[in-house]
Amino acid sequence: MVNSQYQARRLFIELERAQTVSKLFELQWTQLKLDQSTYGKHARIESVATKELNMVAVTPERTQYLTAADAK
Repeated sequence: MVNSQYQARRLFIELERAQTVSKLFELQWTQLKLDQSTYGKHARIESVATKELNMVAVTPERTQYLTAADAK
């Protein structure tokens, strides 16, 4: 009986630890999904492109169209 109580306590402690780790993983997963959502937004991508990469939006004046004859 003493052995059974010891095993039950040990398993209960192990279960609580596993549940704690699971909660931490869930929290990290939620944070990662939030980060992915934030980084993937069009406005942020455009902001980074203009500020950090010095890119500018395409305008009709800067657009070049190629035809099949131009490719030869």
